[in-house]
Amino acid sequence: MNPETAHIEGTSIKENRAEGHSEKQLVRPETPGLSVPGRGTFRSIQKREGVLGKFNRGGIFLLAFFLFMALFPSLLAPYAPDERFTPYEEPSREHFLGTNDIGNDILSELVYGARISMTVGFAAALISTFIGTAIGLCAGYFRGALDELLMGFTDVVLIIPKIPLIIVLGAFLRPSIWVLVPVLGFLSWESTARVTRSKTLQLREAGYVKSARCMGFSSSHIMTSDIFPNIVHILLPKFMLATASAMISEASLSFLGLSDISMKSWGSMLSFAFFRGGFIRDMWWWYLPPGICITLCVMAIALIGFGLETEEEKYSGEGAEAA
Repeated sequence: MNPETAHIEGTSIKENRAEGHSEKQLVRPETPGLSVPGRGTFRSIQKREGVLGKFNRGGIFLLAFFLFMALFPSLLAPYAPDERFTPYEEPSREHFLGTNDIGNDILSELVYGARISMTVGFAAALISTFIGTAIGLCAGYFRGALDELLMGFTDVVLIIPKIPLIIVLGAFLRPSIWVLVPVLGFLSWESTARVTRSKTLQLREAGYVKSARCMGFSSSHIMTSDIFPNIVHILLPKFMLATASAMISEASLSFLGLSDISMKSWGSMLSFAFFRGGFIRDMWWWYLPPGICITLCVMAIALIGFGLETEEEKYSGEGAEAA
């Protein structure tokens, strides 16, 4: 072989090797680079779920505390709610939150007021969840004309302005908790009905429901025994959020003076503080504690509801992957 030819071939081989080496260097960094975002996303998801779990546990703890306060007020309240002392007292050792305009201990009122506020919230949410579940089950299972009729009625109720209607009813009817609870329950079931209908439409085509129909089981039996147990996980978040909404509505109406003044709640405490000199005298110990209790209780219920919704989404995602 000619030495010049060999020199040229050796030079080309070195260039090819150098080019191949440079190409490998360009390709290699891309491989680990593709896995970094995935790891970061996974860690961020874990971190987010951990934060949501902590908030959910905090909401459960707060709600348990308020439930204990509502169920056993005599264990936490230093005095009876109707016991009277010197009016407009400032916070002291005898009265940690002072007294109101008629001499009632504000801390005792705060503790006993949890019972009324939470009773209204849970009772109204129970009524709305029951109505929404019944309408959603019937509309989704039977479909056809009944579905159109029930969903049309749902759309009509959905556009009714609730707070103005409750104010009008409260003005013409005797203000009472037994009027407020049904009204709040009858006007807040629309979203529950829509979600229940959507899930029922999906479940009625499942194999076990079709098998139950072929075996001759009645529609009521199928809805209560086969479909309803499989939608409980979507009803619990709706129930919790409906409770929070009802408590806010009760506080708003009580502040406007449209509740029973003989039954002290956190909203009525705010109303009395506003109309009887608490704000003018800058008695923060009268109007701040009930406002803080309403905020914390609604926040706790909302956190539990959001946590249940997250679990429901995870449950639905796992079901879709399994399918």
